[in-house]
Amino acid sequence: MQRSLSHDEVTLGSVRKNSTGSCQSPRALSLDPAVNCRSPNCSRPEIMEIPVFVLDAFTNVAFKGNPAAVCPLMQELDDSLYQKIAAEMNLSETAFITRTNPSDTFATGSKFHLRWFTPTTEVNLCGHATLASAAALFLFEKNINSTLMFETRSGLLAVTQQKDGYLMDFPLNPPTKQEPNEFIDLVQAAVGNNPVQDVVLSSVTKKLMIRLSDSCDRSVLTNLKVDPVALLNADNSGRVKSLLITMKGSPECQPGYDFYSRVFAPWSGIPEDPVTGSAHTVLAAYWSKVLGKKIMTVFTSTPMKLGDWRRAWMVFSCCL
Repeated sequence: MQRSLSHDEVTLGSVRKNSTGSCQSPRALSLDPAVNCRSPNCSRPEIMEIPVFVLDAFTNVAFKGNPAAVCPLMQELDDSLYQKIAAEMNLSETAFITRTNPSDTFATGSKFHLRWFTPTTEVNLCGHATLASAAALFLFEKNINSTLMFETRSGLLAVTQQKDGYLMDFPLNPPTKQEPNEFIDLVQAAVGNNPVQDVVLSSVTKKLMIRLSDSCDRSVLTNLKVDPVALLNADNSGRVKSLLITMKGSPECQPGYDFYSRVFAPWSGIPEDPVTGSAHTVLAAYWSKVLGKKIMTVFTSTPMKLGDWRRAWMVFSCCL
């Protein structure tokens, strides 16, 4: 069943009519009644319809940034069903929102449960799907609060609606330096013979970060052809769930960036993540220490600004 809504583009926290009609509309996902009938006396079960919002996060242009599916649920579903829905959506992450207080609605509540699933597994943290979840509640559910809190596997996360976008407060995950030969096969599979300046690991998030040498031109990072199968073959220890490749930026240029990055997560079913907020909980912690800066402008697939060095404060826009 399709639910018809106008094509609206969300830019920097406001909604404007998109004359090209290129943003995706929400739709309702119909589920098998045999799966959803929970009453033992149910002889004619109703089909459950779940609203699905598809939003492009970290962008103000349709079909850019990183798309996420968002499903606000009146009741929790079985984990296997979450996974099947995420597999059918086939985006890097699908987010599922449920109420913490049954008396709240999606319009009045300020705190919600939030879970994220890739097409193959549940993940502990996802930035762009958190942003997309907040945007769906603010814009479609007309939530009346300025700040929304999400209870997640990574603790309590906050998203605040501001005049120029959304402010996300995520915990920092400082990485630790690794021995040169610790992940030599994975480094070789990722960057080949290009010179490497540093290899660090966030054991909390299982994100391995490879910093290319400062002697490398930005085109080295841009032109890397990373084979996700080669990454999987290079490391199946379980210590790594995501690979970050980064390099120092050129803040003196216009526009200037403090660092660049790309993110690969084939261990979670994501060959390359277009723009990822969770990776910046590691990247921001590392580069803040290296550069001695608390506020950084960075580039992955779209520009983003980072603030307070004790937590990753990220100001973004979102397009529906």
